[in-house]
Amino acid sequence: MSESGSNLHTETVAITADGTELECYLAYDEGGAAPHPGVLVVHEWWGLNDYIRRRANMLAELGYTALAVDMYGGGQVAGDSDEAGQLMNGVLADIGQAESRMDAALGFLQNHPTVDAERIAAIGYCFGGGVVLHSARRGMPLAGVVSYHGSLGSMHTPAPGSVRAKIMVCHGADDVLIPEEQIAALHDEMKTAGADLRFTSYPGALHGFTNPDADVNGKKYGLPLAYHAETDKQSWQATKDFFNEIFA
Repeated sequence: MSESGSNLHTETVAITADGTELECYLAYDEGGAAPHPGVLVVHEWWGLNDYIRRRANMLAELGYTALAVDMYGGGQVAGDSDEAGQLMNGVLADIGQAESRMDAALGFLQNHPTVDAERIAAIGYCFGGGVVLHSARRGMPLAGVVSYHGSLGSMHTPAPGSVRAKIMVCHGADDVLIPEEQIAALHDEMKTAGADLRFTSYPGALHGFTNPDADVNGKKYGLPLAYHAETDKQSWQATKDFFNEIFA
């Protein structure tokens, strides 16, 4: 899809899932031809912050309708790494709740007038990468998912033939937060499921390689995080190529 972005429309939209109001962020180009593909965007453990809104805007500038999903509810954004861990673990402790929030966000996007309901993908960062992988594992009707420096551990083993989405994983080769065992297990799991998995390991990249704030956060909280500009560029280009393929 060619870049547009001439009439960018953005707004916060309230979506309810199991009684919880999610403060999601919607971005699309009002001047683009509709309907067109939609993309769900799932945040890092920090919550739906400016970084994730910027990613949604980047997708809108490419001609997609992007919906950044508030997985924590109420628009909660962590003030530090301890709070981020608490918010993330609260969601992961009740995976059914996480699923209902993704389902509600997907339903919103499917029914949006700018979106082709048959052509929707999802991308996610860190925590969000794990969320979109889980969404693929459980058979959500997505054309594809992209995980950037995401957690790879499985909370649902897909039956053969049940994974509908094509999967792309953008992984930092120097990411010490993702065990090698998880990488091997992901490959085995997807092979057994008959899923289309594309896995790229980028040399020199650590956890958080797409986020320019990763260097500051890594130093501030003593975490092995770092921005890697070249990998950020390469993985975004790979995403654009992937979307051109799956939405063709």
